[in-house]
Order: sequence, then structure tokens, then C-alpha cells
Amino acid sequence: MIKSKRNKILKISAVSALLLLLGLLLGFIYMNKIVKGSNAGTLPPGYSLIEANGYAFSTKISGDKQDIPVILLHGFPESSVIWKKLMSDLNTTGYYTIAPDQRGYSYKARPDEIAEYQIAHLAKDVIATADALGINKFHLIGHDWGSGVGWQIASDYPERLRSFTSLSVPHLKAFSRAYQEDSLQYNSSEYIRNFQTKRIPEYMLAKNNYEVLRSIWSEHEEEEITSYIDLFSQTNALTSAINWYRANYNMFSEGVNTGTIDVPVLFVWGNKDSALRRSGVEWTQDYVSNYYRFVELDAGHWLIQESYEEVQKEILLHLEKF
Repeated sequence: MIKSKRNKILKISAVSALLLLLGLLLGFIYMNKIVKGSNAGTLPPGYSLIEANGYAFSTKISGDKQDIPVILLHGFPESSVIWKKLMSDLNTTGYYTIAPDQRGYSYKARPDEIAEYQIAHLAKDVIATADALGINKFHLIGHDWGSGVGWQIASDYPERLRSFTSLSVPHLKAFSRAYQEDSLQYNSSEYIRNFQTKRIPEYMLAKNNYEVLRSIWSEHEEEEITSYIDLFSQTNALTSAINWYRANYNMFSEGVNTGTIDVPVLFVWGNKDSALRRSGVEWTQDYVSNYYRFVELDAGHWLIQESYEEVQKEILLHLEKF
């Protein structure tokens, strides 16, 4: 009788363990499906595919090709759609505008390896795009990670720029310094450290029909959000976007080689930005040797959505000046 009970308990334990493993397997498959995305991706209407640096970038181009060129770089978690209104305004005032969906965001520019998202590659993508379009010298505007890439371009390719405008993000060396020396900035950058884990960050952002991302886009119009959801549901798009943080983490924690900037700079920052604190913002002027204008707005991180009129005015004045 004892042996029979023991066998029964063993069978129940085996079945329970099997069910647990099956549950974990199904959970992993479900999570992986959400993380990976299933949309193959296509060229958005009105966009061109520009071959540059070994990839093809979905790029919105508008205005008269004979006008002064302006390249606009988006950040995370957005796309070139952020620039739609500004591009139209720039076109009417005599500028030719180019806004690529950057590496990882373009469906034909999405490498698997994390190292392929190091900032040197991202900066070279922009220069190669300009080369492909026959553009030698241009104004550069960036927001969020687009600003980060912009600072690196201004450091490495100053001869290519008429001017640089950074929205929200300080000089990379100033930010790295703030990350290491200012506890407020370090604590505000916890999400960057969380992004170093594989798969889990993607799942947390994408689960429940992108609930967390939708909350991040609280200042965005529905048309923008629909566009972003379509992008991040593409195969490996969300992982590729987060890989920018993984590939460049040492740049924050150990220091960066971005040099002193010798091109005219406009830096616009919102004092309610919870991700980018004042220390790095104030230290930025230490790393610009050319003309430098800093504008502080009563706004958060999403400057285009929250303070468009003020941002547009400052940008137009800056471009006209240089």
C-alpha cells in the first residue's frame, strides 16, 4: 500500500512538473512572439529608399532640391514622422529636408548584431545618406537619440555641417559626466540600465498592445502613435531600437570620445524632462568652442509635441543665422 501511494505521488509530481514546463514553454513562445514582432515592414507612403553605408533607409524627402539642405534625426521611441510639420514649415521658408528612419527603424536597415548599433556606425549612416543624395554641407537637427548621433557627427564630421540643433540631449561627454557624477542623472537613467537585459525590456514595452509605449506617447497625436505601433510591430524592430542603448552603454558608464564641437550649436531643453537633468545640460557649453545658444523651455522631453511654436521659431532663427 505504501509503495502504491508513493508511486501515485511520483506520478502526480511528474505530471505537475511536465505541466509546469509546458506552461513555461508556452509562456516563452508567447513572450517571444510579442518581442520579435510579426510585421514584415514596407516602405511608408511618400518615402524613398536611400542606399547608404551598406543598407537601405526609408527616408522622407521634401522641398526644392535647389534649396539649402536640412537633415533631421529622430530618437527613441519615435521615427521620422516626428518631423512632418517642421519639414513642411522649413520647405516653405527655403529649405530642402531629409528625414531618415535610422538604423533599426528602417525595415531594410536592421542588423541583428548589437555592435552594429554603435554610435560611429549611426553617424556614418547619416553622412553616407547625404553622400548618396549629393549633399556636401547641411544643417543638422536631432531629438533624443537623434541628437546623440548629431553630437557625434558634429564632432567627427564638422566640415559637413552648416549648423547643429540639439533638442533635449546635451553633448555626449557632458551627459556621460553627469551620469557618473550626478546622482539625480544616474537615478533618472535607470531605464538605460534596465535595457541591458535581453528580451524582457521589449516584452514590457510591447505587452498589452504596447500599453507602456502608449503611455510614453501621451503628448503625441493618434496619427503618430499609429505609425509608431506599425513600426515597432515589425520583425525585430523594437529589439533593434533598444540595441542603441545596449551597444553604447559603455559610452555612458565609462566615458565617450565625442570631441569639442566647432560648428554653430543651438541647444533646446525642457526643464521638466525627467530623463535628462540639469547638470549635463549646463556642462554642455564646456564642450562647444563655436557659437552656442542655449534655450530652456517650460516643457518636458517631447519638445516638438509640447512646445512646437517656440522650437520652430528658434530653429528658423538658427538656420537663417548660419
